Amino acid sequence: MFNPSPRTRAFLELMRFNKPVGTLLLLWPTLWALWIAADGFPSIAVLIIFVLGVIVMRAAGCVINDYADRKVDGAVARTRNRPIVDGRINPQEALILFGALCLSAFFLVLMTNRLTIALSFGGIAIATIYPFVKRYSHLPQVVLGAAWAWSIPMAYAAQTGTLVKEIWVLYFVVVLWTVAFDTFYAMVDREDDLKIGVKSTAILFGDLDLFLIGVLQALTLLGLVVTGDAFTLGTIYFIGVLAVGLLFVFQQIIARHRQPEACFKAFRNNQWVGLVLFIAIIADRF
Repeated sequence: MFNPSPRTRAFLELMRFNKPVGTLLLLWPTLWALWIAADGFPSIAVLIIFVLGVIVMRAAGCVINDYADRKVDGAVARTRNRPIVDGRINPQEALILFGALCLSAFFLVLMTNRLTIALSFGGIAIATIYPFVKRYSHLPQVVLGAAWAWSIPMAYAAQTGTLVKEIWVLYFVVVLWTVAFDTFYAMVDREDDLKIGVKSTAILFGDLDLFLIGVLQALTLLGLVVTGDAFTLGTIYFIGVLAVGLLFVFQQIIARHRQPEACFKAFRNNQWVGLVLFIAIIADRF
């Protein structure tokens, strides 16, 4: 049985290996893109590269986020025990780890093709900028969405060696979906964020938060329908889109009183959104 030392445990926490939901939320759209690009099962090599890449880049994103938030996380109930805040890891070590993770991800990308390698620089840039946006703008969730969805064109390019304009529809679908679910996440910390001056869409939306999340979810569904039509996906896929819509309704219901625990539950429910649509894409291609 793996029993890490306290020091190792601190680094695992910093990379959120103890909280895999974020990795799944990044993994599912990547797999959507790979299966759509391959019109079935993708290259085994590409699949392995992107699964590992998702794990590494999600970890890198968490590390740079905690580094950026190291001076404010102590004032937020949910984050006050993070490893940098409580001194188990110092900021310099976090930066070194972030660099090592980015290099590891780039090494994986080097095993693909030139187009994917070129796209990877954009992904790194957006992921690095994201944690600092919340100091200056109420739209950090939009930047997160742009970074989160970057795996879509990269995966498509790695599988096919090209990009088609239709894949950008799926890219913007994932941006919209990410803004929706990360607004639920931001609603958990809204009161603390208001006190310390951190900005978010949850604060920007105010009393219209659930309504605007609903608008984003509706646009996500519309984008999924357009994507299905563009890539000639069939009935099973559209049944999956309908199931996603029902999950969105469920999220709205459980978060209707805006209680932090319920909003966090609505956020976590999105891992099932990703899985349901992935199963629908696979089943549609059999």
